[in-house]
Amino acid sequence: MNTIQAVVVDPSLAGRLAIREVDRPTPSPSEALVRVAAVSLNRGEVRRSLTAPAGWRPGWDLAGTIEVAAADGSGFPEGTRVVGFLPAGSWAQLVAVPTHSLAQLPSSVSFRDAATLPVAGLTALLALDHGGLLLGKSVLITGASGGVGHFACQLARCAGAKVTAQVRRVELAEFVKKAGVNQIIVGSERDLIAQHGVYDLILDSIGGETLPAVLEALAPDGKCVLFGTTAGADVMFNASQFYGKGGLSLYGFILFHELKKQTAAAGLARLVNFVAERSLVPHIDLEVSWTQVADVAQKLSDRRFLGKAVLSVSD
Repeated sequence: MNTIQAVVVDPSLAGRLAIREVDRPTPSPSEALVRVAAVSLNRGEVRRSLTAPAGWRPGWDLAGTIEVAAADGSGFPEGTRVVGFLPAGSWAQLVAVPTHSLAQLPSSVSFRDAATLPVAGLTALLALDHGGLLLGKSVLITGASGGVGHFACQLARCAGAKVTAQVRRVELAEFVKKAGVNQIIVGSERDLIAQHGVYDLILDSIGGETLPAVLEALAPDGKCVLFGTTAGADVMFNASQFYGKGGLSLYGFILFHELKKQTAAAGLARLVNFVAERSLVPHIDLEVSWTQVADVAQKLSDRRFLGKAVLSVSD
């Protein structure tokens, strides 16, 4: 067949997302054709679909089986179970994926679990890497109930850090407690964050009034990795307190930039090993057919569930 089905933007529809026939992908020599079994949703691609033109194809995360191996001999052979990352278009029956963006899946790791790893897992993993050796260090993760935050709590714990998780509401505390954190902060007030100590590394996805509070909670030579601004992008902070402690740094994190410095495959392989060992457990709150993509995307935007949403892709 010369066509496949894929999720595309259709501005004429209320949810703007629909499954349509598109051209079958033609891989480059360094790309493998992957038959997709499952994908997961992230807020970034969902937000993009709200303004994207007709025909644009969303999708970053995917898991499936290699149907045609890369012609240049790189990557894995036909029939290999894989997890992968694409900059766009992964929500489809068949996709062409660069071999440097694929990692092999053992039989013990399901497609549903693997599909949650690329964007949320890589963001958590590579953001934590900016803290260097975390053994014995104090780490604060804001927005800990989100997809990235929940992964980051587990990974920081695995690295031997003392992990503090911040959440917005008290009903979220029990959820993040299961990630093995040492303490939980409910709320984002400056005094509340300060009273829990200082931190060698902070991962912040909130911005707004939370960012100044966490910057003041950094220990000397500490680093804050900022990868989101869900509470607002305009921020005022006490600059004298920031430089006055000595050696503090604020790092702007974008996954697409990080993947210019290292391959997605390397990070995905690390994440897959953690999942296989059960030291990293994806939390999937919603798993349905990809025919419900518009409804699930709306629920994600409205924050109507915790953890990740996974769509099973059918032929």
